[in-house]
Amino acid sequence: MVRRYDLVMFDLDGTLADSLGFFIRTHNLLAAKYHFQPIQPHEVELLRQRSPCEIMDHLGLPRWKLPFVSRDFVRLMRLHGQEVCMFAGVERVLRDLHAHGLQLAVVSSNSVENCRRILGEDLCRLMSCIDGGASLFGKRTRILRVMKKLSIQPGQAIYVGDQLTDADAARAASVAFGAVCWGYGAPQALAQTSPEVTFETVDTLRLLTCNPQPI
Repeated sequence: MVRRYDLVMFDLDGTLADSLGFFIRTHNLLAAKYHFQPIQPHEVELLRQRSPCEIMDHLGLPRWKLPFVSRDFVRLMRLHGQEVCMFAGVERVLRDLHAHGLQLAVVSSNSVENCRRILGEDLCRLMSCIDGGASLFGKRTRILRVMKKLSIQPGQAIYVGDQLTDADAARAASVAFGAVCWGYGAPQALAQTSPEVTFETVDTLRLLTCNPQPI
C-alpha cells in the first residue's frame, strides 16, 4: 500500500525528464575538456548500478572538478536543451496528482531555468515550488528549504528520484523516498536503499493519489 503525502517533490533529470542520452553525450564532450574518461556504450548499464562517487572514481573525475563540470553541463543544456523532453506520460500524471490535491515541487541539481523550460509554462503553474541548482550531494538542504517554504512537515512529504544520491538526500531530510525504475540509477541498486515506494512505470506514480492507511 502507498500512503498519501501532502507534498510530492520530484527530481528532474532521469525522473521527469528523459535526459540520460543528453547527459552521456555532454559528459563525453566535457571529458575531453576536463581530462577524465568518457563513458563507453558498453559501460552504461554497469555504471547505472553504481553510486555517483563510484562512477566518478571509475571515470577518473576528481570531486574538485565536479562544480566546473556541472556548471558546463547546465550551460550546455540551456543552449541545447531542446534535445531533452519529459518521459511519455509524465505531463498527464502530474496533472492527475495536482487534480487530487497534492502539492507538487521540483528539487533538482539542474538550474531553475532549465527545469522551467523542460516542464513548460502549463506544468510550471502546477508546481508549488521549483528549486534548482543544488549540487549533486546537496539536495538535502534544498528539500528542507522547500518544506519550510510550504509549511510541510517531513512526515507529510516524499522525494521521488532515480539515483542513490536522491535516496541519501531524502533520508538526510527525514522524508520518504520514492524510487523510479526508468532513470539513471538501475532498479536493483535503488532497491538497496529500501525506498518507501518503487514506481515501475510512469503511470504508477498515480499510486500517490491513493489515501489508504500509512505503510
